[in-house]
Amino acid sequence: MPSSPADGPPLAVTCGEPAGIGPEVVAKARAIAPDIPFFVIGNPDHFAGFDVPTRVIDAPDRASADTLCILPHDIPGPARPGQPDPAQAVGVISAIARAVALATEGRASGVVTAPIHKKALKDGADFPHPGHTEYLAALSGGVDVVMMLACPELRVVPATIHIALSEVPAALTSDALERVLRVTHAGLRRDFGIARPRIAVAGLNPHAGEGGTMGREEVSWIADLVARLAPDLGCFGPLPADTMFHAGARASYDAAVAMYHDQALIPIKTIDFAGGVNVTLGLPHIRTSPDHGTAFDIAGTGTADPTSMVAALRMAWEMAARRAAARAR
Repeated sequence: MPSSPADGPPLAVTCGEPAGIGPEVVAKARAIAPDIPFFVIGNPDHFAGFDVPTRVIDAPDRASADTLCILPHDIPGPARPGQPDPAQAVGVISAIARAVALATEGRASGVVTAPIHKKALKDGADFPHPGHTEYLAALSGGVDVVMMLACPELRVVPATIHIALSEVPAALTSDALERVLRVTHAGLRRDFGIARPRIAVAGLNPHAGEGGTMGREEVSWIADLVARLAPDLGCFGPLPADTMFHAGARASYDAAVAMYHDQALIPIKTIDFAGGVNVTLGLPHIRTSPDHGTAFDIAGTGTADPTSMVAALRMAWEMAARRAAARAR
């Protein structure tokens, strides 16, 4: 583990959907991880009632690790567990933008986002983005980003994300896959400290097409693309997706690029359902989040598991340390 950026600013945590488990897992994370400095952007009233001391601050540098420090943000109304309020959508969205601005200004070491509820944001603010990843890319000027899911045993990147399975073959172009591989390679070097990344590439079709008998994408262009990029990016494949995620196979690569959402997320959620972290690679700032949703069904019950939030905070802090060390060299 890299040394922490001891002199760096704290992490900025966004409140996420007030009606979900975000406030609870953030509060629990403060108690579990006192070594990680962070503050949360949100309505202080939404963090009342948890067994952790809170303090309202007026600037990120006022944050301390012994208290849940809250930078107030205009998100009106109460947090009603399991009942999202579209009237809060503008505030939830602008809290994300505020966190990004603080990270861009160097007043936060990175951004950690609690889960949002996309329908509430669409209903209340006509939110045009499929999710956090796409909105964060837009906030940074439309940079190329990829969504990585990471845990100690596996890092995986879906080449296509929030689209219907029927739309994947058309969206999965040579240019698009090359961008994903390049962003993944750069992120592994910069944020994970891997000097020579090894990237396994899954096939799109069963058995990676089995020589074209179960689909032609692998033989018509995926294999050629991977071979062309291999010398620079350390990528190999395409591999049958059903045999590349067992322990022995995982030992041969630092990250896997999958062709679509579930091909990537099923293995990591099977391996580490509670502790997976969502990382956005390609942004000028660090961004992580827990690998779970708003969990309305258990919101307000006090039973939410903060493991993934703690992992997201710790990963963001370690990534900040690597970036700080690289700047110091």
